Amino acid sequence: MSKHDFLVELGTEELPPTALKSLAESFRDGIEQGLQNAGLGFSSIRYFASPRRLAVSVTGLDSCQADRSFEKRGPALKAPEQAVAGFARSCGVELSDLEQIETDKGSYFVYRGTEQGKQTPELLPEIVSQSLHQLPIPKRMRWGASRTEFVRPAHWLVMLFGDEVVDCSLLGLKAGRKTRGHRYHYNHDIELISPGDYELQLLNTGKVIADFSKRCERIRELILAESDKLSGQVEIDEELLEEVAALNEWPVALTGRFEERFLEVPPEALISSMKANQKYFHLLDSQGKLLPYFITVANIESRDPAQVISGNEKVIRPRLADAAFFYEKDRKTPLASRIDNLKNIIFQNELGTLFDKSERVARLTVEIARRIDGNPEFAARAANLSKCDLMTDMVFEFTELQGLMGLYYARHDGEAEEVAQALNEQYMPRYSGDELPVTATGKALAIADRLDTLVGLFGINQPPTGSKDPFALRRQSLGILRIIIESNLNLDLQELTQIAANNYGSLPAQNEVVVRVVDFMLDRFRAWYDEKGISPEIYLAVHALRPTNPLDFDKRIRAVSQFQSLPQASALAAANKRVSNILAKQVSGAGNVDAALLTEAAEQELAALVLSLQSKLAPLFEAGDYEQALTLLAELETPVNQFFDDVMVMAEDEAVRNNRIALLGNLRQLFLGTADISLL
Repeated sequence: MSKHDFLVELGTEELPPTALKSLAESFRDGIEQGLQNAGLGFSSIRYFASPRRLAVSVTGLDSCQADRSFEKRGPALKAPEQAVAGFARSCGVELSDLEQIETDKGSYFVYRGTEQGKQTPELLPEIVSQSLHQLPIPKRMRWGASRTEFVRPAHWLVMLFGDEVVDCSLLGLKAGRKTRGHRYHYNHDIELISPGDYELQLLNTGKVIADFSKRCERIRELILAESDKLSGQVEIDEELLEEVAALNEWPVALTGRFEERFLEVPPEALISSMKANQKYFHLLDSQGKLLPYFITVANIESRDPAQVISGNEKVIRPRLADAAFFYEKDRKTPLASRIDNLKNIIFQNELGTLFDKSERVARLTVEIARRIDGNPEFAARAANLSKCDLMTDMVFEFTELQGLMGLYYARHDGEAEEVAQALNEQYMPRYSGDELPVTATGKALAIADRLDTLVGLFGINQPPTGSKDPFALRRQSLGILRIIIESNLNLDLQELTQIAANNYGSLPAQNEVVVRVVDFMLDRFRAWYDEKGISPEIYLAVHALRPTNPLDFDKRIRAVSQFQSLPQASALAAANKRVSNILAKQVSGAGNVDAALLTEAAEQELAALVLSLQSKLAPLFEAGDYEQALTLLAELETPVNQFFDDVMVMAEDEAVRNNRIALLGNLRQLFLGTADISLL
């Protein structure tokens, strides 16, 4: 079978930059899946993406499907002749071409044949069409008089298989071999002879770097070169880099400057404005301080770069001037004087205003601070001020600066440094892997704010459902767990959730809210440990006991994980399951064991070991040293196995039977001090 390269390119108006990469990857994945479903082999597949094009290149693609043998079963041998003749006609053959097969259900006529594979060019249009249809486009648009819909108006279509054009039409476009160059540097058609010419012809003739990842790296090189000219350090945000790459086909980096007076504004506000509005990269000096420069990436190699730089400087100046104006204006009004304004902002229709939330959070923050040796006065102050920066002009304009501006304004107002830091730390961690609060007040406030939201929404029966989680309760729960565990805080979720529920006083689901919220948070541990490579069985073994102290939960997980690696673990897990099954059928369980009723050597030895371990393990459980506890319990493997080999638990004598059941109950309780090992 011969093989050829394949290329499909769809030319469009400028595609949405934040979605370009995902669109291109989805286009490639859809075509790859379509080829696999069609039974077409290939060597490699890659995508190209630029503001005006989505393309996929496949090398070494089979020229046709392989022939496929098939078998079609017909009527039974004893069926009427008319039925058999009808089956033969449906297969397009004579009666003599039918064969017979024997099955466990009888003898049947069967037709065996070979289906000839289709030529690849016949299959490609539908494969490409399906991939385009399945692209993750939230909102499609129409253009002109056509009813065709796509993410942006489509203008040209290239489809080449080898050196031949695939004869088809998609999105109202007839496939051809002509692509187009850069909108300004080479606004002409480029005729492609074969798919292998695509990338180099666009680069050399069309002034287009078609490969998205190569364009990203080219931009990175250009930006670093510009920063070196100023002996500065450029911070390259990867998301911004990809967005800029999605805006340019022929990137050119240029450095602009802004007035040093703007450096009096918090650098985060300036950086936010430069990144969000203008897609600029900022520069830092050797001490990490913001420099009055920015790097922009243009989609054109201008004959007069100074004009381009000047234009960008004119654009950024009013943006930074706005930030400076907001900052100066906001500082004239202390945060504390904005507290009453929170009464006018609804947090949630059924849960009151931001003022109400701040009051509840303050009470809970104080309780948490007391439990982690924090400062209750700082806790109350930070909670009362926590949402005040939402009332400032700066945060209204740059919402992503909430918390951070609270930090700056609190410092300006003369608040205690820990209180000021807590205003920013309340939102930590903002995303997976983000840094955690450092101060005790910040930790207490971050936990309290999230827990108040959880209790409130569960209390009005608005928990997350499926993929809908508008208040990000799953992420907020993981944030609470991270803060508690990674900060080594001895806090109990049941206790804190009850305090949070009491602060509300009356909720539609007041009676169940504590249990529901705690269960919801404990369930988040499953994904947490899955990311850490902990098996679901270990999580379930600990979760079965429902320890509501996250730090304690984590210690148990680590202990069971270590225990599972011991050679005795498998046998003891099986023994625990056996014990669990026995006890599940009995009314009585753990209790006092009468030594006088222990007649077998195996049960006497086990009873002695259990009694000895009860005294040894008690202080270990108290100290949360579950690893050492399970290590000691691993010594029970041989005596437990010997017990089940030599002793009949369900003895005819009721007293003996109950005594042995009590012994097994005591044995099981030792393991349940850490986890339900029977689930491993």
